[in-house]
Amino acid sequence: MTSAIPLLAIATLLVLLGGLSAGAEAALSRVSRTAADDLEREGRRGAGRLQQVLADPARYLNLLTLLRVTCELVATVLVTVAALDLFDRVWQALLATSVTMVVVSYIAIGVSPRTLGRQHPAPIALISARVVHPIARLLGPLPQLLIIVGNALTPGKGFRDGPFASEAELRELVDLAEENQLIEDREREMIHSVFELGDTIVREVMVPRTDVVFIERHKTLRQALSLALRSGFSRIPVIGDGADDVVGVAYLKDLVRRTYVHREGESVEMVESVMRPAVFVPEIKPVDELLREMQTKQTHVAIVVDEYGGTAGLVTIEDVLEEIVGEITDEYDVEEAMIEELPDGSLRVSTRLHVDELAEHLDIELADDDIDTVGGLLAKHLGRVPIPGAHVTVEGVELTAESAKGRRNRIGTVLVRRLEDQLDLPRVATGSTELEAADVSDT
Repeated sequence: MTSAIPLLAIATLLVLLGGLSAGAEAALSRVSRTAADDLEREGRRGAGRLQQVLADPARYLNLLTLLRVTCELVATVLVTVAALDLFDRVWQALLATSVTMVVVSYIAIGVSPRTLGRQHPAPIALISARVVHPIARLLGPLPQLLIIVGNALTPGKGFRDGPFASEAELRELVDLAEENQLIEDREREMIHSVFELGDTIVREVMVPRTDVVFIERHKTLRQALSLALRSGFSRIPVIGDGADDVVGVAYLKDLVRRTYVHREGESVEMVESVMRPAVFVPEIKPVDELLREMQTKQTHVAIVVDEYGGTAGLVTIEDVLEEIVGEITDEYDVEEAMIEELPDGSLRVSTRLHVDELAEHLDIELADDDIDTVGGLLAKHLGRVPIPGAHVTVEGVELTAESAKGRRNRIGTVLVRRLEDQLDLPRVATGSTELEAADVSDT
């Protein structure tokens, strides 16, 4: 009995140290570098050490985890030895130790100190930084060596800085917060989307080249204004010799301003006189870096180039935001039926309708190995990105693009009209050039 008292006293001290480590870990995890900078400006004692700790958080958080686990395990061993001296039977000592240490560890290390660390992160972090910083210098690379050993024994590539306070842990905390109804499911999805920004490249969010509407630099202001109004785009890339030669971007507000001030020049002045310089980004650029770059340069649109320097597509700041908040649609958008019969006998079909379904409905042959949807069929035979009013005739059926929908102003529906007197025509595209994207008239 006499020898058990010192062991229990040491175990109690170790439990307290383990609790302090857990509280410090929780506090340091909740204090940001910005908050540490604010504390430094306020002249708070220990703020400088706190800044050093937060500059390399993985190193110090892993150290605190090591200290907590060490204190908890050594305390359990000491209590076990003391219990063997207090009880006559081994199973009684083991049972008493297990129950006691589970309750003590859960309350004194798992709950209470973590709660205090999260409730009062700044003052506890300031004190913790002044203690953990010299301990880290004393132990040197020991925590990192243990992490390396753990990664070597663990299947998979592991975590270079250890699995503690990592992105994976933060994701789990977000999921837990949603399960406890602290945040909504939509908020959880948005937070996860923010994490994924760094792993997403521009190529995954851009508008592909085939969906981009261009205008030649020698087109007049009136033609450019007409194209902008018909297509629904307020920013249109300006090209020189071809789609790979983007020389600038024409903004609708610049076109309107110039034609309003200089009305007589709208039919003779070229688009290149009002276009703005284009911003180019590689298609493999991370989306989070693109967002910061767009904010810095105060631009909303950038031309995406591939590894050969050709135009791969176009990306806007809205494309990046959609990765966080989801699809951004126009306030007038409504969910349309896939096939709608109109009073005059024609059909209004979705551009997402499969070509085979339309062919079956009209009892004609429209099979095409290159395309699957009605929108693809219209674009293929038109030879360019369709805009409202563009139409083609395929197998005696006239396809007319209706008004654009969504933020990207893509054609949402197509009017389909059977031309009875043209049912035997060969499968070629004919139709208007007045409303086609690349041939904008002066009228």
